[in-house]
Amino acid sequence: MGDSALRADHLTKRYGRLTALDDLTLEVTAGEVFGFLGPNGAGKSTTIRLLLGLARPTAGRAWVFGIDAADVARAHRLLAHVPADVALWPHLTGAEILHLQARTGSGVDLAYRDELVQRFELDPSKPAGTYSTGNRQKVALIAAFATRAPLLVLDEPTSGLDPLMEREFRTAVATARARGQAVFLSSHQLAEVEAVCDRVAILRAGRLVQVASLPELRDLHRSEVTLTYTGSPPALAEVSGVGAVESAGEGHVRFTLTGSPAPVLQALAAADITALVVREPSLEEIFLDYYGAADVR
Repeated sequence: MGDSALRADHLTKRYGRLTALDDLTLEVTAGEVFGFLGPNGAGKSTTIRLLLGLARPTAGRAWVFGIDAADVARAHRLLAHVPADVALWPHLTGAEILHLQARTGSGVDLAYRDELVQRFELDPSKPAGTYSTGNRQKVALIAAFATRAPLLVLDEPTSGLDPLMEREFRTAVATARARGQAVFLSSHQLAEVEAVCDRVAILRAGRLVQVASLPELRDLHRSEVTLTYTGSPPALAEVSGVGAVESAGEGHVRFTLTGSPAPVLQALAAADITALVVREPSLEEIFLDYYGAADVR
C-alpha cells in the first residue's frame, strides 16, 4: 500500500466568496498518529470531508493509500471514520449497531471489540435512541478501534467523553499505533493531541500554519528557565539563545531559552547555581503563540 496513508495536494474548498480551505498540502504516513489542530471554524471538518471524498474540492486532490479520495467505495474499504456528530439508528441496540458495522469494511477483531466495550463502559443492550452524546461517541469509537482498517479518521472524537474515558481513548490510540494503523486525529483539545500524536498540523482560518513533530514544534518556541544561585548573579546578557532575563526574587533569576542549551550551560558553570528548573512550553502555549488568545475558541 506504500508509506502514505493520507495525502492532500493543494486541496482547496470555496463556498462562493468564502474560502473554507486554502491550498492544503500534507501527508500522513502509514502507522503514525497525526494530530490536526485548530479552533472551531478553522476548516478541520471541511478538510476531513475532502480527504474522505464526501465533498468535492474546488481545487487539488486527496488520496487514501494511493487511491483517489473521490473513489469513495474503494478508499473507504481502507479506513474507519468517527464523525464529530455521531448519529446512530435509534431503534437498534448498541450491540446490533456494532454487529452491523462489523459486516462492512475491512473486518473486525471481535475479541478486541468486546474488550473495548468493557473498557469504555458501554451498555450495548440499550437502544441507541436512549444513549447520551458520550455513549453514541463510544459506539463509534469502539467500532473504529476494533476495525482492521489501516487508517482511522477521528473528528473531535472525545468531546462527549469524561476524563476516565479520555484515558481509555488514549490507550486505544496507542494500541492502534502498535498494530500499525495510522490515526488522523482532528481536535481542538491540545492536551489530547500532545499526549498521543507523533506529528501535528496546525490549521488557522483554512490555512496550514505548521506541520512538525512535537519536539520540533517546541523547539520553535522558548523554554522558560528559572535559576537559584548564591553569590553573584550569573552573566547572561550576551549569551546566545537567552532572552527576557528578569529577577525572580533574591537569589533567583528567570529567562527564556531558544535553541541549544550549550552556550548557557557554559555561562552558568562560572556561577554558583543551587537549582535549575527548565519548563518546556505546552502545546497550548505554542497554540496561543500562533493564534493569539483572542482567536482561540
